[in-house]
Amino acid sequence: MLLAVSHILARIYILEMESIQSLRGTRDILPEEVGYWQWVASVAEETLARGNYQEIRTPIFEPTALFERGIGEATDVVGKEMYTFCDRGDRSITLRPEGTAGVVRAYIERKLFANPGVQRLWYMGPMFRYERPQAGRQRQFHQLGVEVLGSDDPRADVEVIAVAVDILKSLGVTNLHLNLNSVGDRTDRQNYRQALVDYLTPFQDELDQDSRDRLTRNPMRILDSKDERTQEITRDAPSILDYLGERSQSHFERVQYLIKELGISYTLNPRLVRGLDYYTHTAFEIISDDLGAQATVCGGGRYDGLVQELGGPEVPAVGWAIGLERLIILLQQLHQPPQVTPELYLVSRGEKAEANSLILAQKLRQAGLRVELDLSGSAFGKQFKRADRSGAVACLVLGDAEAIAGTVNLKWLKSGEQTVFNQVDLIAKADQIKQQLIANN
Repeated sequence: MLLAVSHILARIYILEMESIQSLRGTRDILPEEVGYWQWVASVAEETLARGNYQEIRTPIFEPTALFERGIGEATDVVGKEMYTFCDRGDRSITLRPEGTAGVVRAYIERKLFANPGVQRLWYMGPMFRYERPQAGRQRQFHQLGVEVLGSDDPRADVEVIAVAVDILKSLGVTNLHLNLNSVGDRTDRQNYRQALVDYLTPFQDELDQDSRDRLTRNPMRILDSKDERTQEITRDAPSILDYLGERSQSHFERVQYLIKELGISYTLNPRLVRGLDYYTHTAFEIISDDLGAQATVCGGGRYDGLVQELGGPEVPAVGWAIGLERLIILLQQLHQPPQVTPELYLVSRGEKAEANSLILAQKLRQAGLRVELDLSGSAFGKQFKRADRSGAVACLVLGDAEAIAGTVNLKWLKSGEQTVFNQVDLIAKADQIKQQLIANN
């Protein structure tokens, strides 16, 4: 009996001591990688500001009905991939699997449609889908997205594509290709859907299992299958471009004309249908040759019926989302990680000096300088070695004698040259010191 209890206690202790690890499909973004994310955010924010896009931030979780109605219950996202749970009020809640539905919900709820003119919105943040994790695809992933609400003009379609291209080019991303299609309006798709089902039904037994399931629920998604045999079958399937009505055809022709006028090359891809039910008319993807199987960096299109579907007025809209994990993989292949290093490294030794160093470092930071304060309390020699490794341009040296006198030594790490400053003067000359640091970097 005592042995059994001892064994149980030992097992409990082992379990308690085992390290807790991140969940499958999630990952930590460590400091050496964060520079890429900050770079993307700053380039995107600057580029979008030039087009008068305004940032919007919506909740990470929403009522499940928002996605069932907005995305479509027949989609894989809603049927298989959502993180859905009941809260303590017995309400069905879902972690957002994409950004557009939440933005449209906010647009309706906050009556943004009452504002004059077109609403140009952008967002960036985490999304959640229960998928098989692989390179560039996680269960918690991040998207940068834009939504233009209130215009059915083909220029809006082309503007959002051009903005995405501008962001990617500003980041130095190359080997990109734009795939373009039109999925028409609701009537066009109904006509095409029947023609596609008629074509595929004789091949039903040869389709992959997912495609057989989609044949009655969402047959257009079969065109997006990655199964080789299904791809062979759909190669000769009817093209949706042959089923576009006059209005849809006119809209798509104008989109293509304007894209050419901007000098953006593209490929017509009638198999491009996107994975969500709300798309109408223009659909597009920006593909990278450097990403292997998961090649889509940006995807989007027009969704003229979604606002009304979610209870708002009849408002046309168009937008896209960039998968940031895939974009970061591209940037890591193309560029060295952006690094933020201190301009000054402050070393100190002695009780008075260490107290003074904290005050001095904080005042210099408030004056606009990047200062790393050595907190080790070790000998000056060891602190100097850390200063050399930090990437700082110069080192501030503070001992008890300097603290009492109100001075500090500035040592240029490359040349070894030193200058003694009064601390008050150093802070007052922060802008001048910054220019010297830049010149000596």
